[in-house]
Amino acid sequence: MHQINEKIINAAKKLGFGDVVVLSHVDDRKQVRFANGEITIAKNWRDTRTEIFVEHDKRVVGTDITTYDEEHILSVLENLMKLTKNMEPRKDYYGIAEGPFSYSDIDETFDPKVLEVDPVDKVEEAINATTLDRVAGVLYIDHPQIFVNTSNGVEGSDEGTGIEISVRAFKDDLASGHATYSSRVLSKFKPEIAGEKAGEIAKMVEKPVQGDSGKYTVIFDPLAIGNLLSMVGRFTSAMAVEAGFSFLLNKLNTKVASDMFTLRDIGNMPNGYGTRKFDDEGVPTKNTMIIENGILRTYLLNHSYAKKYGLETTGNAGIVMPRPWNLYVDPGDYPQVEVFDVKKGIYVTNIWYTRFQNYLTGDFSTIPRDGIFLVENGEIRKSIKNVRISDNIERMLMNIDAIGNEIYQIHWWECEIPVNVPYLRINDVGITRATK
Repeated sequence: MHQINEKIINAAKKLGFGDVVVLSHVDDRKQVRFANGEITIAKNWRDTRTEIFVEHDKRVVGTDITTYDEEHILSVLENLMKLTKNMEPRKDYYGIAEGPFSYSDIDETFDPKVLEVDPVDKVEEAINATTLDRVAGVLYIDHPQIFVNTSNGVEGSDEGTGIEISVRAFKDDLASGHATYSSRVLSKFKPEIAGEKAGEIAKMVEKPVQGDSGKYTVIFDPLAIGNLLSMVGRFTSAMAVEAGFSFLLNKLNTKVASDMFTLRDIGNMPNGYGTRKFDDEGVPTKNTMIIENGILRTYLLNHSYAKKYGLETTGNAGIVMPRPWNLYVDPGDYPQVEVFDVKKGIYVTNIWYTRFQNYLTGDFSTIPRDGIFLVENGEIRKSIKNVRISDNIERMLMNIDAIGNEIYQIHWWECEIPVNVPYLRINDVGITRATK
């Protein structure tokens, strides 16, 4: 793939392009889906694609290709050059990172045992752990390879593995629980933990009643808060901020969360599901402090945005916009039992259909699903249903008043950016009745 990348760069330079980034992906994936406690689909596939970013007189364009003959590559590049003729130059474009770079291996990101495991065995472990008959979900085994070359002397490659499972268990039509588990190495993959938790939540649900509107202390399961924080991660991108799609606009070095809340992006984290050796410009990934004790310290930057702000890149370049790799919330001091120690509150185990009414202010709503429970004096008292969380994400971050002391890695289709997060307790969360 490096030879293909270089062929594309040479062809682009001959046409008159300045900066060129070529990022090729070879992704092998196995999928096993299951329903009603039985395997329903098992399939394998390989996806090979190449992302191309080119610049001409500060006019930037990009595309993907999956065909690699010289005639096709030349045709694609010529069309990109035609596009630049009709574009205005980006006055705030400051180029791509200067290579070369050296890269270090990152622990627990590649394990050949993952590629040899029987996925059916792992699915059965999860199903059996639920101790329920109705169980559905999906298991993936991933083998990604990535190759980057740029016109600024960058060349790098990375190979990884990953295995993850999403399990949803049903006691009856109104009683369900959901849990996930992700790992880059086989020794740390525990599908039975996901199965057991999904089953436990489902079995806790008893004749759910309509929940009441009001302001509640809410205990967020890592699966639920991980979903919200993955969106917060997107809002930390400098491009999202400048485009007006982030509540963090003009808030650098100001308070945006509770003093006890610290959020990082750790692109080089061992066993992180989003871990990579380098970003899309080939800059080595690292540990970046985003929010420190409630204070917003940085936006996520690529080389161009960093030069614009007079800073150093954070190693978060995406081919289009800066992005996080692995979000990480520093653990707190609270054991799980103490997180639940509230006079009256709601325990939310999962959410979906999260929608922002206003990205710039952070107003949003989301629907809790699966087990939702009323908590009184630290004990789960009854199950509720048909409620919606309607609030403001910055206000919620400011109202965090307890953070658990155990970290859980959350990654699935509702949480595309991996989030490593404990249980969180948040005061005065707006709860409304869900409309049917």
